[in-house]
Amino acid sequence: MIDSLMDKPLQSAVKEGKAPALQFLINNGRYYPKMVSSYPTMSVTIDSTLLTGTYAEKHKVPALVWYDEQEKRFISYGSDTKEIFKLGPKQVFKESMFHLNEHHLSDQVKTIHEELGDRGLQSASINTLVFRGNNTHMLHVPKFLEVFHFLNKDASVKGPSYFSYGILSTLNPKNKYTRFWQGLGFNDKYATEELKYLIEQDRIPSFSLVYFSDNDKKVHKKGVNETKGIEEADKRLQTLFNKYDSWEKALKDNVWIVMGDSGQTSIESDKEKALVDLRKVLKDYRIHKISGPIQKQDQIVLGLNERMSFIYLLDESLKHEFIAKQLQKDKRIDTIAWKEGKTLKVISGDKKGVFSFQRTGKFIDQYGQSWKIDGDTHILDITIKNGHSIVYGDYPDALARLSSSFYSHTGNFLVVNAKPGFEFIGEGSPTHVGGASHGSLHKQDTYFPMIVTGTELEPKHLRMVDVKEWILNILDE
Repeated sequence: MIDSLMDKPLQSAVKEGKAPALQFLINNGRYYPKMVSSYPTMSVTIDSTLLTGTYAEKHKVPALVWYDEQEKRFISYGSDTKEIFKLGPKQVFKESMFHLNEHHLSDQVKTIHEELGDRGLQSASINTLVFRGNNTHMLHVPKFLEVFHFLNKDASVKGPSYFSYGILSTLNPKNKYTRFWQGLGFNDKYATEELKYLIEQDRIPSFSLVYFSDNDKKVHKKGVNETKGIEEADKRLQTLFNKYDSWEKALKDNVWIVMGDSGQTSIESDKEKALVDLRKVLKDYRIHKISGPIQKQDQIVLGLNERMSFIYLLDESLKHEFIAKQLQKDKRIDTIAWKEGKTLKVISGDKKGVFSFQRTGKFIDQYGQSWKIDGDTHILDITIKNGHSIVYGDYPDALARLSSSFYSHTGNFLVVNAKPGFEFIGEGSPTHVGGASHGSLHKQDTYFPMIVTGTELEPKHLRMVDVKEWILNILDE
């Protein structure tokens, strides 16, 4: 998985001859330019969907940043340095290392690692944030993490047969890409060395998920047309292919799936225009300060995920519609949604009317999901054909993905998306002015490419949520 890999820059890198390994895979396999990600289009939710084959309403990992109503806690798995220091590095570390996999990821769903383990098959996870499996792994605890009480010396996690997680769990004892300035092993060189080690040792398991994170940072900074990260990822793939007698042999011995996780959208270069500060939009209310616990007087909590945000209403006197109308005044906001009973309502920052929907009805979408819908379908760019067929436009699989967000966790909240060109900011949140960002329901944030070699089987639908079942089918061949 190459973080933020997108079709256009990939095609550009291939055309210019700067991605020979990816070109080799495309020439010898199948290429799907428009796979549909989960929602919000943020890594932890996407990874959870990939591993469980479910959307957030079942796997229960709502986003990178959210509010836990049960525990009255603001949760972040680490979105930006400023936010991490406001919350406390120790807290963020424990959320992402332990709570995410052990508590937040639902025990009512099984990861692909758990299912393969139940079948007596081995799997590997290299540098993925979501990794739950059946095997207990003792962590390697560096002295500085122990001294500052980040980890106990005997800390362990449940992961797959082969578990690699930066400096904390390394497969190759000679892997040297774990220095502090190398992100403690969370880099593509490290991940490549780990998979290379398994190839050299002839220990490649039935399924390996390897996460290349470097491209995402480059796209965030330089924009959607940046190809440098793709070129570097291609060199890593070349290193892996070169461990075989020939590249053809690499393809013959394995099924290769190279995929992105979501797209990104260009952000305006004018800071004042590009950044939608929800604290200003909702300035009449007492908004929770993330550096401390929830206070009695707090009325609103903001769960900012770049181009998407949860807006939690702690004050019971606040009404969804009233808050939605205030948000609607900012024309940079794309869609605003909330739940009334079983019905979800959506309004737009610039289109008139209200659209409402709920599961199970006479309208069927291209994925075979049935819906009851009412109101202005153009708000979510939905077209109705033949009287009952739903066709999605700018928001792929919009109804299932948006609905999943409202059932991913409990609470009284609205879900808002920014229009292309803009992103939400709050206290300590990251900004990508003049670069690119993701998180929203829009197709620019949603579509990612996938290359497959070595199997004729295809996913049921071209969505991230269908990948797990497809991989299990490939392993059954």
